[in-house]
Order: sequence, then C-alpha cells, then structure tokens
Amino acid sequence: MNIDGKDYLFYKAFPINVAFLRGTTADPDGNITMEKEALTLDALPMAMAARNCDGIVIVQVERLADRGTLNPRQVKIPGIMVDCVVVAKPQNHWQTFGEPYNPAYSCEIKVPMLAIPPLEMGCRKIVVRRAAFELKPNSIVNLGIGMPEGVSRVANEERILEYATLTTESGAIGGLPMGGLDFGAGINMDALIEENHQFDYYDGGGLDIAFLGMAQTDAEGNVNVSKFGPRFTGPGGFIDISQNAKKLCFVGLFTAGGLKITSGDGKLQIDQEGRERKFVRQVEQKTFSGRHAAEMNQSVLYITERCVFSLCEEGLELIEIAPGVDLETQVLALMDFKPVMRKPPKLMDSRIFRLPLMGIKDDLLSIPMEDRFVYHAADNIFFINLENYYMKTSEEIQRMKAIVGKILEPIGKKVHAIANYDNFNVSPHLLDEYVEMVKYAAGFYESVTRYTTSAFLRMKLGDELEKRGVAPHIYESKEEAHKALAGD
Repeated sequence: MNIDGKDYLFYKAFPINVAFLRGTTADPDGNITMEKEALTLDALPMAMAARNCDGIVIVQVERLADRGTLNPRQVKIPGIMVDCVVVAKPQNHWQTFGEPYNPAYSCEIKVPMLAIPPLEMGCRKIVVRRAAFELKPNSIVNLGIGMPEGVSRVANEERILEYATLTTESGAIGGLPMGGLDFGAGINMDALIEENHQFDYYDGGGLDIAFLGMAQTDAEGNVNVSKFGPRFTGPGGFIDISQNAKKLCFVGLFTAGGLKITSGDGKLQIDQEGRERKFVRQVEQKTFSGRHAAEMNQSVLYITERCVFSLCEEGLELIEIAPGVDLETQVLALMDFKPVMRKPPKLMDSRIFRLPLMGIKDDLLSIPMEDRFVYHAADNIFFINLENYYMKTSEEIQRMKAIVGKILEPIGKKVHAIANYDNFNVSPHLLDEYVEMVKYAAGFYESVTRYTTSAFLRMKLGDELEKRGVAPHIYESKEEAHKALAGD
C-alpha cells in the first residue's frame, strides 16, 4: 500500500488463540511476578494480545503465594489476563537453557567481573577481537546471537565494558550479556526492560553499532542468516536491528566446517581449511541488502579471522588481511567472486593474534584525529587539540595536513588558532616533516598561540619552529594562550 508516496508492505494481524508464558510466582487470582526470571520478554503484550482475541493465557510458575502478598509493582502479568497457572517441577523450570538458576541473571546480586573466565584463544576469538576494535566510547551496542556474543567477553577481558553500553534484543541494557545457551540473559545490568520496548528503541535509531552474525555473503554485500536449503531458521530481530543501527559489523569465519588455525605470534596460520565457502556468488536469501545499505550510506564491515571487508557502492571491498595469510590462495581463491580492491589491503593489528591482552583501552579512549580540529565561526578561532597524541607515522602527518586544509581552505580568510600540545609527542625522525606541516598550517593563521605544560616539548618544538620562521613561542597553560590571543 502507498502512504505519502511511498510503498509499504501491509500485513494483516492474525488472532492469538493461546499464549504460553512463564513467571516465578503466582497468587490465587493469577497475578504473576518474575523476580527470579532472567528476562521478562514480551509476556505482558502477549497476554494482552491473547485476551483481546478471546484466546487463552497459560502461565508456568515455580511457586504459589497467598492472596494479597505479592508486591503490586512486581506483578508483570495481572490476574485478569490469566486463565490457567501451572506449577512446574524444578527440572522443568530452568532459568535459561543452560542454567537452572543464577541470581545474577535475575538482577538479585552483582558478581565480580574479574571472575568471568576469558575466551579460549581460537578462530572465533580472533574474529571478535578484531570486532572489539570497532567499539567507541559512550556508544550503544547490540550483540546478536552466536559469534557476536563473544564481543562482550573480549570487552570484559580488555576492561572496556564501562565505556560502552552493551544491549541484547531480549531487553538487557548494560553489564555483560551472556552467550551460548544463556544468550539473552546478562549480569550486572544497568536495566532490564521488555523486549518490545527494546525494539521500539532499536527501530527509532538508538543503536550506534550492532554486531551480527553472517552465514553467507555475496558480492553485493548481501547477508543470509535465515535460509539454508530446505531449512528456514528465520531472521528473528536481525532485520529490525540491521536496518536501523548506524553502523554494522557482521562477524563470522571465512570458511565453515572444520576450519583449524594456529596463532599466538602475531600471525595467523591456516592449518586446515573449512569445507564450505561462505563468500558466495549469490546468497540463498537476502536477510540483509547490501545495495540498500550502500544507498543509505550505512557503515558496514564484514569481519573474519583472516580478512576484513567494507561495504562500498560497488559491493564488497577488501580492506584488511591477517599477517601470515596469502592473499591469492587463502582469500581470493576461496571466494566465488572478486572483491573490490582499490589498494592492497592493510595488515590486521598483530595484537589480535597474540595470547596476551591487546590493550585496546588506550585506543578506545583516544580522540579521533578529525575530532581534534574544530573551527568556531562566531569567533573565527580554530581549535587544535593534540593532547595525549603521539605522532608515530608520516601518514598521520599527511592526514593531519589534509584535515587542516579541508577545514580552513573554504573559509576564505585567515583565522586565529589555539593549539593544545599537552602530553603531545612526535617521533624524533618525523620532527622535520611535522614542523613543515605546521608551517603549511600557519599560512591560514592570522595569529596562533600554542601551549603545553611540558617544558621539554616547549623547548624542543619551539626551537624547530624558530628554525623554519614560524612563531616559536609556546605557552605553559590554556589561560596564558587565551590571554595572548586576546592581546591582554
């Protein structure tokens, strides 16, 4: 049907005849509480839907309470919506598929995060280790079922859980989402909400990034997770999540069925190749459309143990390869199509393939270079924040030069600049190149003040600037720099 000039699929609602639900405690009136449940899911909406269709609501619980003893605020399903209560035997009322009962899952206690064992090193951990590099401070994250669950374990190992909020579609917000047979549950959560409300948030664009599985991927960047031959597993919440997250990371092994690897020295060795190809000419079913995502400028990565692809207008682009992996025989020869390669893929971070912790906390908390340069038009001031930045490569210098030019060239007039050099450092062999870049930037300045608390850096950088005819004075504090700019 067409609404406001746009075509939509309209699905008629079907009646709900019976709803089978579960809770923890029931009273004689059928009021249901869920104090020992790991999740509340869609219990109330399902009960309401069944009752409004003249259906039947049956609830399984583990115990009964006397009338009037349940806290009304803890009642999740009112008795007016319940037709039948079944008291289950303990062996038939496990909290999750894998756990009879864990009070941490039901938010009754919090557990020491250091007690959570690390993931065993292997091809799956390598994939989620690479994926963890995509976490950003203050981001809202969704973790899908399967391999994506491991991202939370790596985040815990690397002690970066507190800097991002991990969520699952079942309603968990914050803390450490569980995996395997306990998927959906979590420990040390910030909040636990109903699943339908979680999807309202997801559908509204609340997710900064989602980590999802991939079973098949093709040249267009399409992903299949829902149909394999005659077997239809269904997409679950995959479509809602993948269509509305700002960034997507699909994670999976490059080949399936028997893949064996060796790592630990900063390289990846393929000992035995998987029997089935996963990068195919055309996926069996498009659970995710690469073409639509490209049209919407959605940021999408496809992460495997040996290489990383990104989505571009032409389809899948190969951008990274693992150290020790041969591009021709162990990547391209095992794909049913040739990916886009605008330039040779760069090497994946060697830390991913070593046994010790990767130490990505420092990477996570570092400010992206683009965010270190800000032009304030009202005051015609260009702010440069190089605090805690260590300039290690020539590529970084050229990137910085490009950013400065991109911001200042279109302005059409010279600006006043303030540069923060606190705890800034530059490799000695790059000092000449860096100062030449500063000289280039100075051509856009009406005036410039620089400051750092480091006396050594003030002396070293000041001397180099003076040699090249660039204003050499570097102030000791932000306040001094602002006063100098104002002419006080």
